Amino acid sequence: MKLIDTHTHLYSSAFDDDRNEVVGRAIEAGVEQFFLPAIDSETTEAMYALEKAYPERMFLMMGLHPVSVQENYEEELAHVEEQLEKRKFVAIGEIGIDLHWDTSTLSIQQDAFRRQIKLAKKYKLPIVIHCRKAFDEIFEILGEEKSPDLFGIFHCFTGSLTQAKQALSYNMKLGIGGVATFKNGKIDQFLAEIDLKEIVLETDSPYLAPKPFRGKRNESSYLVKIQEKLAAIYGVSKEEIAKVTSANAEKIFVLA
Repeated sequence: MKLIDTHTHLYSSAFDDDRNEVVGRAIEAGVEQFFLPAIDSETTEAMYALEKAYPERMFLMMGLHPVSVQENYEEELAHVEEQLEKRKFVAIGEIGIDLHWDTSTLSIQQDAFRRQIKLAKKYKLPIVIHCRKAFDEIFEILGEEKSPDLFGIFHCFTGSLTQAKQALSYNMKLGIGGVATFKNGKIDQFLAEIDLKEIVLETDSPYLAPKPFRGKRNESSYLVKIQEKLAAIYGVSKEEIAKVTSANAEKIFVLA
């Protein structure tokens, strides 16, 4: 039973003391592949080091996280382009708009998002979207950029059924993680109305740990808790959840 964690920050300093043990627990739990989203230039080397340690299991994205879109974002975007020219990545991510922490950077976040979508099209790669309190702003840009060569994952989806359907209309899969297990997460109330073929699993570790670990450091082995929740929501076996969501992930990411 193969599981794929489509979004984990295993290179984070939160794992500096026990990273190998964390990876080992995940593999033991059935998680065979790990997809690592970029944040900014300060995390690039840590990502590369993790890939070197587990070359058959770790797959890297390149991009500039919206929270890292600050005054120096032109330099950061130049770094993204330099890395893309040097080597292969499996996606452009995580990119998008975050209006939770700072609304004053909206215009440059929009610019960075558009430009990285164009990079995804140039390199024929999927995008992995970070959206926080910014569905309208994200959808506006996706609407402008919509085309057959734009596809990817709406990471950590927390919106409504209407917003889920709109995300799907832009050729995005929904990344479902720990929020699906929260009592106030709400997405569990309508998720069964979304075809399982539109879903991929993720942890976003070390963030958003699922129940019963909520509030603690998240890790990829907890993907089984999300798998169990989705099995209950869809009324299918855990094996079916693993089979379908892993196949969905493999269709999105370019591993060759």
